[in-house]
Amino acid sequence: MIWWGEYPLPDPSEEGIPTPDPSREGNIIPNPSKEMKPTPNPSREGNVMESPDSYGLPGVKVQPAGDRKGGVVWHTQGSGKSLSMVFYTGKIVLSLDNPTILVITDRNDLDDQLFDTFAASKQLLRQEPVQAEDREQLKDLLKVASGGVVFTTIQKFQPEEGNVYEQLSDRKNIIVIVDEAHRTQYGFKAKTIDEKDDKGNVIGKKIVYGFAKYMRDALPNATYLGFTGTPIENTDVNTPAVFGNYVDIYDILQAVDDGATVRIYYESRLAKIKLSEEGKKLIADLDEELEHDELTKTQKAKAKWTQLEALIGSEDRVKQVAQDIITHFELRNSPGGGGLDGKAMVVAMSRRIAADLYKEIIHIRPQWHSDDLKTGVIKVVMTSSSSDGPEISKHHTTKEQRRGLAERMKDIEDELKLVIVRDMWLTGFDAPCLHTLYIDKPMKGHNLMQAIARVNRVYKDKPGGLVVDYLGIASDLKKALSFYSDSGGKGDPAIAQEKAVQMMLEKLEVVSQMFHGFAYEDYFEADTSTKLSLILAAEEHILGIDNGRKRYIDEVTALSQAFSIAIPHEQAMDVKDELSFFQAVKSRLVKFDSTGSGRTDEEIETVIRQVIDKVVCFITSYTLFVPQHRIHII
Repeated sequence: MIWWGEYPLPDPSEEGIPTPDPSREGNIIPNPSKEMKPTPNPSREGNVMESPDSYGLPGVKVQPAGDRKGGVVWHTQGSGKSLSMVFYTGKIVLSLDNPTILVITDRNDLDDQLFDTFAASKQLLRQEPVQAEDREQLKDLLKVASGGVVFTTIQKFQPEEGNVYEQLSDRKNIIVIVDEAHRTQYGFKAKTIDEKDDKGNVIGKKIVYGFAKYMRDALPNATYLGFTGTPIENTDVNTPAVFGNYVDIYDILQAVDDGATVRIYYESRLAKIKLSEEGKKLIADLDEELEHDELTKTQKAKAKWTQLEALIGSEDRVKQVAQDIITHFELRNSPGGGGLDGKAMVVAMSRRIAADLYKEIIHIRPQWHSDDLKTGVIKVVMTSSSSDGPEISKHHTTKEQRRGLAERMKDIEDELKLVIVRDMWLTGFDAPCLHTLYIDKPMKGHNLMQAIARVNRVYKDKPGGLVVDYLGIASDLKKALSFYSDSGGKGDPAIAQEKAVQMMLEKLEVVSQMFHGFAYEDYFEADTSTKLSLILAAEEHILGIDNGRKRYIDEVTALSQAFSIAIPHEQAMDVKDELSFFQAVKSRLVKFDSTGSGRTDEEIETVIRQVIDKVVCFITSYTLFVPQHRIHII
């Protein structure tokens, strides 16, 4: 929930900060500082774990035995989710007959971070964890007779050809632990994509499936356990339908109450853009030109993003934001002046803006710069390619270089105090001394919640983390927090899935009726070139129906949502290929929504930036450290 009020100052009479209540053994929480003194919460004595029932959610106890769904563990970010995985693994290797534990993430940097946590706990695991470097090594590691703690990204479960992954083991003592389960586990449904030859030419269509389906091809009898730091959304997809019900819930309020995390505060320091009358006219003319150009829907969306990126990254605005970050951070990071001794992260909208912001900051504070990654007060953490140009490419970092920067950032004694990122380090990165997050990028939902959690770690006398908003994300933050607080299950999952199956079949009938008079059944037995012709003919058929395009897209979207919940019900599996055809036709309708003007994306971006650079003048509107302008986030 959100409480509007003042930013509380630490009580000088209190030494240290609360540590987790030792009575809550069901939630494994790290103690990052030996200087902290335990202050258990007596109101929570005797509680081992928070029952999903108290949230109105069904627990795993109501699941049928043998469904191979281990459940979902929702532990808020920063409360020790990674260590919960470690201790679970340490216990399960003793409970089962020499099991194999497979730990899945969906990004290489998260795979590295989680692997490092497990590697530091090898005595507890009674074995050395192994990180699969490629698909072949992954297959070798999983074809063993027993044992092993294996790490991999889900993308390695991609068949080299066809749409069925080879079975690697039929053993039942294999446990698959999936981190951030809501992001990666919905790849059951089929979809049709272009089939290309060696030269990249489209030669037809082919059906492919998502990684989750391929993973279950490889390990059909494994048990799947999902971990997540944010609640499961009740639209689009349904993680409990795949993993089972919630095992344990440890939300923001509990974590703060137990001292497992610190409170997060929000400060609005909006950097507004003011246009002259001439500038407003030029922007209006540009909007009108883009609106009347026969651009595809994707091009229009990209054009709007480019326009926003150009406004946010205009030269005057970057200069003012850079100056404000320096002023704000130096005041906040001055222990002698009542501030905190810690570090900060800046989130930029694009690599270009990140590079420009760095350039402007070191222009104001040249002593912060260093060409050596091992020294310097400020760094940019991102990847780039040669096509990005020299100003951006010089900030490119390798995996090992980023590992070194991460160690520097976590070390309070290191001079590195400020990093600029675009996407990296916004999930999974854990630096307890990080106390401020400057956001100058549009963000919402799970991504926003995970980003702000970078500053919620317990560290020495840190009273809380601060999120500084330069762009106006307050409404998105409220929506994200409201969703976080209000999320809950939909009742008995068996009933929920049956309802999803029923809805799926109803939507399937609606979509099928839109093809009345069109024999789309021929598609499933046709060769690849004929399939492409049938998809084109189906597109024309839908366009010939009154309001057919919109109706079809809406109904196929609803069908896909119901299917994602119904899977892996046998009735859902029976219609997967039919759904794939419907989605292929939908993709055509969405992609080719206009005739196109022949104008390239690069030309559109150039026109937008030229106009923006001519008309932008900057005005900033903020108040330094005014308590009533802060939001207290629990």
